[in-house]
Amino acid sequence: MQQTRAVELGTGLFVFMGILALFFLTTRVTSFDAYEGGEGYELTARFDQVGSLKTRSPVSIAGVQIGRVTAVEFDNERLEAVVTMRIASRYDQIPSDSDASILTQGILGGQYVGLQPGGAEDYFADGDEILFTQSAVVLEQLISKYLFSQGGGE
Repeated sequence: MQQTRAVELGTGLFVFMGILALFFLTTRVTSFDAYEGGEGYELTARFDQVGSLKTRSPVSIAGVQIGRVTAVEFDNERLEAVVTMRIASRYDQIPSDSDASILTQGILGGQYVGLQPGGAEDYFADGDEILFTQSAVVLEQLISKYLFSQGGGE
């Protein structure tokens, strides 16, 4: 009887650790762990392609997270994606000619908005729009371009 009880306890502990590992991986992929809300100012940017960018994706400069994406919407008139992001108020000296790109975190990671600082002397303020943007690279389009360029030479 003692051995059976020990096996059951070990199995239960193993299953519990598996569930904890899945929860940890889920929070890491969705970036739920570092959610910051509230204060700051909003910026918008327009992109031709946002890929799989989602609400609450990080916004960073030089690898440091400075905010979150608060909305990803589609503009029916200009046929573009409009990304709204909230930047923490302590990062209030981002030059107004900075550009935004949609980048990917590693192979399995999600997408995020990366800001590249410009050289202007004035800074973004609440409600401003980032004029210089670079859309997400869609892996399927990249692969098809490579495949068709390889087959077209003969």
